[in-house]
Amino acid sequence: MTSRDRFLSALACQPLDRPPLWVMRQAGRYLPEYRALKAKSSFLEMVKTPALAAEVTLQPLRRFPGLDAAILFSDILVIPEALGQPYAFRDTGGIEMARRIETRAQVDALAPVSAVPERLSYVGDTLALLKKELAGEKMLLGFGGSPWTLATYMVEGGSSDDFERVKLLFYTDRATFDALLEKLTAALIVYFQMQIAAGADAIQIFDSWGGIIAGPDYEAASLQWIRRITAALPPDFPVILYAKGTAPHLTDQAFSGVRAVSVDWTNDLAIVRRTLPANIAVQGNLDPVLMQTTPDIVAREAGRLLESLRDTTGHIFNLGHGITPQAKIECMQALVDTVTTWK
Repeated sequence: MTSRDRFLSALACQPLDRPPLWVMRQAGRYLPEYRALKAKSSFLEMVKTPALAAEVTLQPLRRFPGLDAAILFSDILVIPEALGQPYAFRDTGGIEMARRIETRAQVDALAPVSAVPERLSYVGDTLALLKKELAGEKMLLGFGGSPWTLATYMVEGGSSDDFERVKLLFYTDRATFDALLEKLTAALIVYFQMQIAAGADAIQIFDSWGGIIAGPDYEAASLQWIRRITAALPPDFPVILYAKGTAPHLTDQAFSGVRAVSVDWTNDLAIVRRTLPANIAVQGNLDPVLMQTTPDIVAREAGRLLESLRDTTGHIFNLGHGITPQAKIECMQALVDTVTTWK
């Protein structure tokens, strides 16, 4: 069984000897080979240069052959940029958008959705390179941000501590909020369709800020737009949804048209597995901070998570959020070894 077959079997909730493994944000600053490449090219240059983006995508698989999937090296904010709102990284950390979206006129002035495929053609080119390199052996994952999560950056003007502006827009000017989310949803549909055509085997939607809106408003602010995206993609195409801090909404997420729900580290994954429908896979959910400890601790905690899901189906092993720059190579190796040798 190839890694790709293993992954697809897990998404179909079929019995397996072990769960497939990949790690959110698995390419990055914890890898010395990534840091060497980053010393020569900026992050945005690497994202927009297909040969470089493909190289960064493949770096973790070369170092850890036990990984079952390659996750496209890119950024969720390529969508706002394609719509005419560029982004950059603040010297003090975090994201800075070129401006804030504050009015309906600014929403209407965003580029038409039809501009997205051409402006993001480098993503399709990267996926095509990866598809050829992986030769059907590994799963190739595309991704994008949820409309709500992208809107938080666009309205806040970048990273935020309180998300005050986007919440105020949601509560005080729903028409403008909906107009922005409509445009983002349409852009993401086109973007994901392009990724699928270029060879992505599955799409992961990151609703990273889904947990910052009041619980009763999660459907209107975020999940309804995700439903529209999944409904517009090819029938039965695998979509994985990760939404941080949204434990009360996991069942609703399972019925949003996705094939798998990715769970953050604050949840008991065994309980989630028993709670969700048997035909919906679960992904997760080791605490990323463990990757800064020791190989023994990682092996112990990963083994405990695996044992908690013994005799279940539809589990994709992952961290409960992205791997951090402080992660240790030896801890990542221990994670790969533990999962790939577990029976």
